[in-house]
Amino acid sequence: WVPEGYLRRRFSFSHKTMSGYEKADVPKAEATKKAKLAHLTLDSISRLTGTITLPGSKSLSNRALLLAALSRGTTKVENLLDSDDIQAMLSALKALGVKVDESARHTDKRVIIEGKAGPFDVSAHGGVCELILGNAGTAMRPLAAVVCACKGNFVLDGTARMRERPIKDLIDGLQQLGSPVECTENPPHGGCPPVRVNANGIKGGKCIISGKISSQYISALLMTAPLAESGPVVIEVKDELVSKPYVDMTIGLMKQFGVTVQEEELSADKNAPRPRYTVPGGQSYVSPGTYYVEGDASGASYFLGAAAITGGPITVQGCGSHSVQGDIKFAHIMEKMGCTVDWKPDSMTISRKTDGSQPLKGVDVDCGEIPDAAMTLTVIALFVQDGKPTAVRNVYNWRVKETERMKAICTELGKLGAEVEEGRDYCIVQPLSKIKPGIAIDTYDDHRMAMCFSLAACGDTAVIINDPECTKKTFPTYFDELRSLISK
Repeated sequence: WVPEGYLRRRFSFSHKTMSGYEKADVPKAEATKKAKLAHLTLDSISRLTGTITLPGSKSLSNRALLLAALSRGTTKVENLLDSDDIQAMLSALKALGVKVDESARHTDKRVIIEGKAGPFDVSAHGGVCELILGNAGTAMRPLAAVVCACKGNFVLDGTARMRERPIKDLIDGLQQLGSPVECTENPPHGGCPPVRVNANGIKGGKCIISGKISSQYISALLMTAPLAESGPVVIEVKDELVSKPYVDMTIGLMKQFGVTVQEEELSADKNAPRPRYTVPGGQSYVSPGTYYVEGDASGASYFLGAAAITGGPITVQGCGSHSVQGDIKFAHIMEKMGCTVDWKPDSMTISRKTDGSQPLKGVDVDCGEIPDAAMTLTVIALFVQDGKPTAVRNVYNWRVKETERMKAICTELGKLGAEVEEGRDYCIVQPLSKIKPGIAIDTYDDHRMAMCFSLAACGDTAVIINDPECTKKTFPTYFDELRSLISK
């Protein structure tokens, strides 16, 4: 387990002029950054076993922070994830005038949010309120919607990759609800951030948008709906909603903060949901007092996968059969692949006999509900023992995530020696008898690429992970946790 080489990197934003107005300057980051680990060599791992406690869920952490800020009362958010994406949300909330007590954030994983009891109002400050959100989709999408219900002049921007991640469907929905919000239309990445709005609240009503690209658009509109001046607010999906469990999670969280959502299913095909949501008027967010963030189910997938490959057993604590996160379904796929999963309300233990009596099997699965965890499946597929391929389907939105994940995954699997078929919204991975030695995996500044490809070291050769510190986006201690499970 050998860290090699260091580099320094400058961070800055390239600026483009947005249609209809002049783009406000985005402050550049400091020119000199702390020395950054260039690559990490993972020696061959024969077995991983033990117990880890998962960090808090990124999706739940950022949603809870935002709802706490909009609520009446003060909220203690416990087990908050400590990562770049969460820092982006906390910084934005402070820029919006929210009082945030972070004194116990790094010691006890707790922050205290003093709610604003409704929409934010920065109009008295004059000028533009700039929210610089890095590559945090869980901050950009909900904040882009919520500020439309507020008062003030807002610009939301991020990294170069964020400026390539589409947001136009969300903007369309907000415009239907009466907001003058707009995003950049200039090619080659039209319909992406920066987002600008001179906001004076939204009236409410009905919007109909596509759900094919990201469920975060629907979640963002739902979280904004109680802030409308009059209700009800109706949000209808006109085609198909991908990753619906994330929207279910949003609705459950809203309920804990005092807001109920009505749902009507318009599709006869249970595999292609097309819901219509109604948020009745007269509701407002109320603090639950304390909100505990459950462990990250997406992060659990790497350890479940490690146990599937090497036999385990590995126990992940922090989410289990009572989890509200859709990515818990990844464990069911591990069962289909031949693993044994012992379910507890707040934990899972996965194991597999490695004496030949419990071979790892190839599967063909629709992963539309769990696209993040599905990335891990593509690396596990290399180790399948029944000779069958593993097909990961219905994951078009990989192409609009932190990087173009479909191409990235297929490229890096190919470097390892795998035969991969790439389709528009699927890939099929053939099992691999031997991983090519000395391969350096490019991570594309994508935290999940680094984590899922670390499992390639479970073969009989070392693997090099380039830019391992990109895991700071959601799981800064990932490689330490992985190392702690190596069986001596």
